[in-house]
Amino acid sequence: MADLAAARENMVESQVRTQDVTDVRIQDAMRALPRERFVPPGRAYLAYADIEVEYAPGRWILKPRDLGKLVQALRPMPGERALAVAAPYAAALLELLGLDVVRMEDPHQAPGGPFDVVVCEGAVGRAPQAWLEALAPSGGRLGVVERDGPVGKACLYVRAQDGVGRRELFDSTPPVLAGMEAQHGFAF
Repeated sequence: MADLAAARENMVESQVRTQDVTDVRIQDAMRALPRERFVPPGRAYLAYADIEVEYAPGRWILKPRDLGKLVQALRPMPGERALAVAAPYAAALLELLGLDVVRMEDPHQAPGGPFDVVVCEGAVGRAPQAWLEALAPSGGRLGVVERDGPVGKACLYVRAQDGVGRRELFDSTPPVLAGMEAQHGFAF
């Protein structure tokens, strides 16, 4: 276990802190949370690698860098209500930051709400309307990677009284969740 603790510290120092994740609360939570708990038995050695790790068929935990940057952009605050979609590691991280977290493994499920924070660890073609509607009407935030090609974009959506804004944050390449691929059609 000592080797995994050292790997966890190294992950924060080399993959997270050096990538502009300056929120010390996030760094400390990542240092305290054993990522190996979220990967299949016998694959603990992958938990701290700079890769997405499959934890169940078609489900991945994000690279440490990508999740750190995404969570920081969400600006989670203690006491807020969060939804973690196919995101077991992110859910535990948000709980350590003091949020009340609802876990939803099936990205097609109706999420309910309202939520101050919504996060997903797999990519989607485009953020589902149901997730946007689940955001609290005044300042609800969604962090998700949208991917329709070789490289995706981590995006931050913020809901206000007059609508929802979207901002691209950084490039990211997690696999797309099954059934969440971009829908292409024809326009006449």
